[in-house]
Amino acid sequence: MTPALTTTEPATTSAAAATIDRPAVRLSHVHKSFGRPGAATPVLDDINLDVAPGEFVTLLGASGCGKSTLLNLVAGLDKPTAGDIEVPGGRPALMFQDHALFPWLTAGKNIELALRLAGVPKAERRAEAERLLELVRLGGACKKRVHELSGGMRQRVAMARSLAQGASVLLMDEPFAALDAITRDVLHDEITRIWAERKLSVLFVTHNVREAVRLAQRVVLLSSRPGRVAKEWRIDLPQPRRIEDSGVADLSVEITEELRGEIRRHVQH
Repeated sequence: MTPALTTTEPATTSAAAATIDRPAVRLSHVHKSFGRPGAATPVLDDINLDVAPGEFVTLLGASGCGKSTLLNLVAGLDKPTAGDIEVPGGRPALMFQDHALFPWLTAGKNIELALRLAGVPKAERRAEAERLLELVRLGGACKKRVHELSGGMRQRVAMARSLAQGASVLLMDEPFAALDAITRDVLHDEITRIWAERKLSVLFVTHNVREAVRLAQRVVLLSSRPGRVAKEWRIDLPQPRRIEDSGVADLSVEITEELRGEIRRHVQH
């Protein structure tokens, strides 16, 4: 047993989040089904989850458990079948697994487009785009086209574009899954740094248990479909962490066993 780990049963939201009056994100008894009435398939069932201001939460679960659906609901891209979702600070920013950059625009212009949609005056957009590229360590890349950028660089531009929206809540749907291990490791450092500097609230979806433990203050495991909050772990290991750290490895083993148990229960049913 490691002192760096606290587990929480799913009947209530996390103790830390429950102590605040206005969480950054609150999901209360959220259900989501797809299909016509009478033949609908439940994807999420009675999700209760708070994300505190400035908290980094990762969502884990087997494929098809509803992680991305949950993120889309929080982002406002879809509506729950039942239940309530509150994001008091306004619409969150969403970063996808694919960078989704416009290939006919430069890196800077991709970010400027997001700034324009956020209401930033035209005279300020270029300087702000350059500042955001500096923030993600891509200074000097403002005029580069998408095809001139590596996979990791494209994800950095996508991250800068998300930050350009000025949201206090950042939703990330497996943003580093398609990258090689070294590039992913570097971007782990970057998102951790930016999260701390900007005091963002982050809800991060991943299939990678070690990634979840490396990044998060809290790991939330969803059961297999329909997705329910099966278990939570509060991670008290100090940042910055490394993917190979013994503490990260030890906690990953325990969480992986729980994930395997959820997958086995799904197969049996």
